[in-house]
Amino acid sequence: MTVYVFDGTMEGLLSAVFDAFLLKEEPERLLTGGDVLPLFCDRTHKVATDTEKARRVWTGLEKQLAREAMRMISTCQLSELPELWQPLFMVICKVFRSGCEVIRNFADPNVLTVTQIAHRVVHEAHRMKQFVRFQKAKDGTYLAVISPDHNVLPLIINHFHDRFNDQPWLIYDAHRHYGYHYDGQSPPLHITFEDEASFPFSLTDGKLSDEVLSSDDHLLQDLWRTYFKAICIRERLNPRKQLNDMPRRYWKYLTEKQ
Repeated sequence: MTVYVFDGTMEGLLSAVFDAFLLKEEPERLLTGGDVLPLFCDRTHKVATDTEKARRVWTGLEKQLAREAMRMISTCQLSELPELWQPLFMVICKVFRSGCEVIRNFADPNVLTVTQIAHRVVHEAHRMKQFVRFQKAKDGTYLAVISPDHNVLPLIINHFHDRFNDQPWLIYDAHRHYGYHYDGQSPPLHITFEDEASFPFSLTDGKLSDEVLSSDDHLLQDLWRTYFKAICIRERLNPRKQLNDMPRRYWKYLTEKQ
């Protein structure tokens, strides 16, 4: 059994595809650096991540696949799921060997897995557009903390740029320790914080500290909670449906649930 070991990045995966065709091999397994080698492993190949190799493979895919298929590949890799890499590697190799029709063959378990993971990422991106809750700071900036299962922030940032392009805001992913800041004029800027302890947010519940929070934001939060309670019809309570529409893992950053 031939095993390829790569660094667990999209560039590393594309470099592994390049090496497989260069060496004229069909590796049975693709592992990341921390994975345990299978018992019957005859040969391992350490894939060196190469930006130029990855670019050439990606360019080749763009020539083979439609824009929707390329978007699916870009989206599924945002899942950050370790079980994605093996089927995605197999799908890309099959595209180069057999043509673009491979991507529509849902009888292929690898194609089905990649497609389902992409759908999960898109579904969570859609949910996060609904579940982001902003708080207004004293300087007029609106801040929000999220912690999605998948790395969906790049997929939703244009939505907030289009919708709130007349006010400064910051959306921060507490799980991945990065965010995007919009100053009201320039395009949203990718940012990170070296010292999250000094961050004005509580990454536990997303709350701004009192010395930073705008004076009228407490009132707005209370009004929103009151509205949320007022529209509730006790006789029609359906906790199961509520959990399905609004999973519990998102509650800690929702104003109406605090």
